[in-house]
Amino acid sequence: MGTSRRHFIAQVSQGMIGTWVLNALPETSHARYIIAKDEKITHDDEPFWNVVRDQFPLTRDRTYFNNGTIGPSPYPVIESVKRAMDDLDGRGEYDGWETARPKIAKFMNVDETEISLTHNVTEGINIVAGGLPLKKGDEVIMTTHEHAGNALPWLNRAHLDDIVIKTFKPALTADENLNRINDLITSRTKVIAIPHITCTAGHVFPIKEIAKLGRDKGLWVFFDGAHGPGMIPFNLHDIGCDFYATCCHKWMCGPKGTGFLYVRKEMLDAVQAHWIGAYSDSGWDLTVDPPQFKGYVPTAHRYDFATQSAPIYIGLGAAIDFLYHIGMDNIARRNKALATHLQQELLKLGDNIEMLTPTEEHSRGAVIGFRLKNVTYDKFGEHASKKGFRIRLVGESHLNSIRISTHLYNNFDEVNRFVEAVKELA
Repeated sequence: MGTSRRHFIAQVSQGMIGTWVLNALPETSHARYIIAKDEKITHDDEPFWNVVRDQFPLTRDRTYFNNGTIGPSPYPVIESVKRAMDDLDGRGEYDGWETARPKIAKFMNVDETEISLTHNVTEGINIVAGGLPLKKGDEVIMTTHEHAGNALPWLNRAHLDDIVIKTFKPALTADENLNRINDLITSRTKVIAIPHITCTAGHVFPIKEIAKLGRDKGLWVFFDGAHGPGMIPFNLHDIGCDFYATCCHKWMCGPKGTGFLYVRKEMLDAVQAHWIGAYSDSGWDLTVDPPQFKGYVPTAHRYDFATQSAPIYIGLGAAIDFLYHIGMDNIARRNKALATHLQQELLKLGDNIEMLTPTEEHSRGAVIGFRLKNVTYDKFGEHASKKGFRIRLVGESHLNSIRISTHLYNNFDEVNRFVEAVKELA
């Protein structure tokens, strides 16, 4: 480590927080500093990543490998929510949730006008699935590995309006996935609506190439981004999709109940807003005859409305700050290294391991899915729980498999201990 890094670690270990202090926090707060380094941090810099781990309240008596379901929030986020509640309730006000919108826009490299605040990824998906002008016989391309949050809104639209859902099974390479989508496109196809990263086994789709394919074919392109932001850095404008929905309680480590929907500005009038309220309109008047509705605001704000929970969106801003100060490139490097190590060690265990996650480097991220051929997934789940591991068992798509998702608070020792637990049964 360089001199500045040594000094930083020393400050933290001695409780001397210097310039990393979070102003106005009580002396008893756990959130006494943030990691604020703009230099490159290697994936194996354990002193640095131990400091990051100390910012999370995760219990030490078990290993948490289920970030793909819920990402624990670090102390700076928790303290931010608490402080906002004390402040807002003390003043009797309810302002503050709008502070999240510009931070989200900067984090995703889009315009603030293209961001709608939601409470989870499913809410954003429902806005798009229910708002596009689809009619009987129009086709939507999806995968067989959808989360309920993406599957049900589109299936509901099919139930209501007789659109047609066409699916493909995710392949283990980016090229093959692109080919499978292309092969499903017909003259009736209107939408590609697939995950950025599958919740089942962590396939990372080539979304930039898929977005281009959709544009070239005149299709709307939507990505379920529950497993994108916070895991890997990317630029939504550069991706070129029309719509992208995510929740902020997974890889972004934000408060539960926060999310956002990106709607490319050119697509605002393509998605009909069915639920609106205060702040989503451009004016209304019930005192004239006939009563007037002047239309929608010319931004994605039209899809979110009325009073929101300011403390949790303020907390989301703190989560974005937290990731920013550590550095998304550093986080992605750490995530990829942990997952790669896990996958490689599992593959060494022989024929009893069936790897479901692609080994192609750009087609995988921080989620590893596998099966044990000689042990049922639920039996292994019981074994893992007794060993102190919190994992995810995947029944979706009849996979009956095991999913491990690692994030910035995990370490290589935890991965190695998990591999040993697998060896005991494999």
